Amino acid sequence: MTRPFSPVQIYKSLVSILPYIGVTFGVVLGTVCLALLLAVGLFAQKQSSRRWIRALADGYINVIRCTPSIVLLFIVYYGIPKLALGLFGLDLNFSSKIIYVIISLSLLYSATLAEIIRSAYLALGRQQYEAALSIGLSPWQAIRRVMLPQGLVIALPNLGNSLISLFKEGSLAFTIGLIDMMGAGNLIISRNYGAYSLETYIALAIIYWALTLIIEQIFLRLEKHYSKGRRSLNAA
Repeated sequence: MTRPFSPVQIYKSLVSILPYIGVTFGVVLGTVCLALLLAVGLFAQKQSSRRWIRALADGYINVIRCTPSIVLLFIVYYGIPKLALGLFGLDLNFSSKIIYVIISLSLLYSATLAEIIRSAYLALGRQQYEAALSIGLSPWQAIRRVMLPQGLVIALPNLGNSLISLFKEGSLAFTIGLIDMMGAGNLIISRNYGAYSLETYIALAIIYWALTLIIEQIFLRLEKHYSKGRRSLNAA
């Protein structure tokens, strides 16, 4: 017998799923921090004068970008414990699943971030950096005061889009048993023996839709704020 559609169940699912937003954002925050470190390293490699170092960075980016995120997640989840046991005798089978999710998404996201950083750097040109050095700024000051603020304006739209993609890719974490928003939704469906699946997925869609709009608006406001100086300069 088919159950009738129940709008009330959408509300109940929303109430049950919302407490797991923290887990989802924890994955996103951890991924951004680790991926940023990897991306800066990749960017530095791509600027190297040695061809083989640039080739390694290009090869990594190409391989990662061609690998489906769910495949990468399973490779990390099953591969790291096997490597740790075989090479160091460490048993990682009982470690937190969120670690594997953050590692796999960081590997994926770092390739995108590295290309965003490189495109912003190329848009500015090295002349900006050299001009900053010529007026007495140190290399770190030139990067922090000249390159970074201008590069951030250029990179913000792509950063926003990639962060939204990362936020949605994080929903794959439930496939290895992490109970985030998506995992909580699947638990609700399991507890109801497959009933109310449509209502639960609609509730999930509403949450993801609302959070995506919030992220989008935050980046639009950041872009508007940091673009003030550039618009004033262009108007002059």
